[in-house]
Amino acid sequence: MAFLTDIAVTIAATAFNVLPIVAILFVFQALVIRKRPPHLKRMVIGFVYVLIGLSLFLVGLEKALFPIGRTMAQQLTDPGFLGIVPGAVVQWQDYLWVYAFAAAIGFATTIAEPSLIAVAIKAQEVSGGTMKAFELRIAVAIGVAFGVSVGTYRIVSGTPLPLYIMAGYVVVVIQTFLATKTIIPLAYDSGGVTTSTVTVPVVAALGLGLASTIPGRNPLIDGFGLIAFASVFPIVSVLGYDMVSTWLRRFDKTDSKEDKQ
Repeated sequence: MAFLTDIAVTIAATAFNVLPIVAILFVFQALVIRKRPPHLKRMVIGFVYVLIGLSLFLVGLEKALFPIGRTMAQQLTDPGFLGIVPGAVVQWQDYLWVYAFAAAIGFATTIAEPSLIAVAIKAQEVSGGTMKAFELRIAVAIGVAFGVSVGTYRIVSGTPLPLYIMAGYVVVVIQTFLATKTIIPLAYDSGGVTTSTVTVPVVAALGLGLASTIPGRNPLIDGFGLIAFASVFPIVSVLGYDMVSTWLRRFDKTDSKEDKQ
């Protein structure tokens, strides 16, 4: 009974949050465009599907993904699992499994990110197939995996967050001047779509769990900031993917010219 109550409350809260979007769309349709929306019945049914889907997803986050992130962080940092003697000084090398898990969970959640899937499909359609949706998703997922892993290292080591973010954006700026112009807007958008419904809850739970269990870390100061790594490094990976692809295409053309000669 309590579970059904949670679902009902979540559906009501989701409807309240989505209502402004629907109101704006219909107000502009009625007062500005002044035309009846095409396929109105289909749109209403689709809105109901979205409402129910979002509500169930939010319940799943609260009941499963958040607890999983916290539990995994606690287990991976347990002194018994790491083989650390109580009272001994903990080194960053003792948390190698944490970095590996962070990379794996960052990659997996990004591959499953609905917003990234939508952007990748549209990019493939607009580019006429030259940009492959799956390849873009893999490039973004690799960036998130690396970024979240580096972010967990920052939490473990206690080093300042601004240094990492500034260094990441310096790399992004340099790559922006070297990459193909057509890929730059897509790369920057790819960094944004990773901070969405699947990646953020799990990564945030992991960061807070680590900061809560590692001695000397403050969850408020050290637990947050992990999402920033999931935003910066995908830009680096997508721009890097384009630079490598461009270099390979030039290399292939050079080889073909040499073969003809």
